[in-house]
Amino acid sequence: MITRSASARYQGFGKSGKADVSTQSGVLDHQQYGFNTRFEDGAGTNPEELVAAAHASCFTMALSFALADAGFADGTLETTAKVTLQPDGKGFTVTKSALTLQASVPGITPDRFAAIAGEAKANCPISKLLNAEITLDHHLA
Repeated sequence: MITRSASARYQGFGKSGKADVSTQSGVLDHQQYGFNTRFEDGAGTNPEELVAAAHASCFTMALSFALADAGFADGTLETTAKVTLQPDGKGFTVTKSALTLQASVPGITPDRFAAIAGEAKANCPISKLLNAEITLDHHLA
């Protein structure tokens, strides 16, 4: 079993609160986030951006390993994830994570690639974690 951690701190409350987030690895170290980074264009990060980064990287790694298991040794995968946050009653809900993939995998057929990519989308741990619609638009060069 592997456990990873992150921490968040909010000082003050609501729109005027100041917040930061840090990760166990130190990649994020007191990175600013808050109302202005989530709902406006303030400097810093936000939870949805972090979920998008996690989903894009998880899916891309899962697909990389699935392609290797299928006998493919070369190529490039570039994924963008767009996470949608929508109002839900008095709060908000993440309703969608849209993955867009640009791929180059020499020797693979489009149908085989689509099948392997679809399985990676369904089986990456972050896809399994999200309780939201997950779409995949892929382009094979």
